Amino acid sequence: MGSESSVAFDPRPVTLTGNLVRLEPLGLAHAADLYAVGAEELIWRYAARPALRSVADTEGWIKECMAEVAAGSQVRFAVVHLQTGRAVGSTAYIDIVREHRTLEIGMTWYGTAWQRTGVNTECKFLLMRHAFEDLLSRRVSFKSDSRNHRSRRAILRLGAVEEGTLRNHRIARDGVDRHTVYYSVIDSEWPAVKERLVELMRR
Repeated sequence: MGSESSVAFDPRPVTLTGNLVRLEPLGLAHAADLYAVGAEELIWRYAARPALRSVADTEGWIKECMAEVAAGSQVRFAVVHLQTGRAVGSTAYIDIVREHRTLEIGMTWYGTAWQRTGVNTECKFLLMRHAFEDLLSRRVSFKSDSRNHRSRRAILRLGAVEEGTLRNHRIARDGVDRHTVYYSVIDSEWPAVKERLVELMRR
């Protein structure tokens, strides 16, 4: 453990800024922007909840997220596009296990106009850099519904290692047995993954 033992592993709300996006603590001020980009059902196809139905519904969802943050079980971010100043999606640290210095990056979604752009790569870079370099995480994990091939390709593109599949892990919102595929990056792999991400962001 070495120097890690003297640094508390306690992920908390923080602002992380890149060239394209700023990740800032999710709050009610983001509700109108997020409803504007999050009302399409396609975005939420594999999610536990349906598409955002109204600003009020979005505020209710944000309040639920904020309660998880207050409990210390998650850290939720709004993804703010720097050029427009508008929130275009959300992401989070979840499954935080402080005693083992591990966490998962998940609950990620973006408006369709921001998918397949540089936004996701930069978001993941900012989140992993903070986890590994500031918090001294030992492991950062990701997971995906086995049917969500776009998400699975995106995770592998980051440089994460596919670990295996939990069969019948959940009952999906559409009633189908969900098989969940897990991926991870561990601390010894981070320098190479970081280099890969920096190169991807240059393209």
